[in-house]
Amino acid sequence: MDTLLYALLVLALLVAVVGLMSLRVVKQIERGVVFRLGRAQQHVRPPGLTTLIPVVDRLTRVNVQVVTLPIPAQDGITRDNVTVRVDAVVYFKVIDPLRAVVEVQDYGFAMSQVAQTSLRSIIGKSELDDLLSNREHLNQGLEVMLDSPAASWGIEIDRVEIKDVELPESMKRSMSRQAEAERERRSRIITADGEFQASKKLSEAANAMADTPAALQLRLLQTMVEVAAEKNSTLVLPFPVEMLRYFEAVAKGAPAVPKAADTPQVEAGEGPILGADQRVIDQG
Repeated sequence: MDTLLYALLVLALLVAVVGLMSLRVVKQIERGVVFRLGRAQQHVRPPGLTTLIPVVDRLTRVNVQVVTLPIPAQDGITRDNVTVRVDAVVYFKVIDPLRAVVEVQDYGFAMSQVAQTSLRSIIGKSELDDLLSNREHLNQGLEVMLDSPAASWGIEIDRVEIKDVELPESMKRSMSRQAEAERERRSRIITADGEFQASKKLSEAANAMADTPAALQLRLLQTMVEVAAEKNSTLVLPFPVEMLRYFEAVAKGAPAVPKAADTPQVEAGEGPILGADQRVIDQG
């Protein structure tokens, strides 16, 4: 009787051990691929508790999270014969765990090698300006190059980003001089354009004053005020005849605007004709 009881206890213990050995837990971020006697089962085990046949089944867990794969910096020569050093980063995830385990030995290492060769290839097909200013287009091209082998391994490329482009020091100095020359060119163009616009405005103002001599007199008075504000002790200013006639006309009640015929004329090759009178204003 005791022997039978011991046998039953041993049998129950063996059943418990076998039952525990047949249970596996698959995490939420994983999927389980079962190999039964070396043959991969088509049914991929979902997250949670799953059962296996002891000794017969073997479970391989595959992470289905997005993987960040940095690509080591690669040296290359661009299409315009500039030596550069470029590094990048690839984001991918496994969408078919069965193919990722069966089709390739180590899909992470395989993706790293394909990414490095593709990056060197994209460097040789691109120009320096594209690497510096048109990275979005290069990222798309690199993603297309990686997508073909990755799809056969059950991997989906999320995105590819070129991180940094390292240039030789001589090229950096050349680009700096080029940028400085470009800024100097723009500065000179802006200055010349401003002078041109100012000359046009001065020409229009001169024509307006020529048609209205009173405007010339008002400008003269404004100039006197501006010069007097500079704290000068003595101000020497020619006083035109037109100004005297203007004051006489105002005193007699005549029209205040002098006629154009009264404006002194300047002959070609001669200096300006000053008024007949000249005043010395002593502010001291």
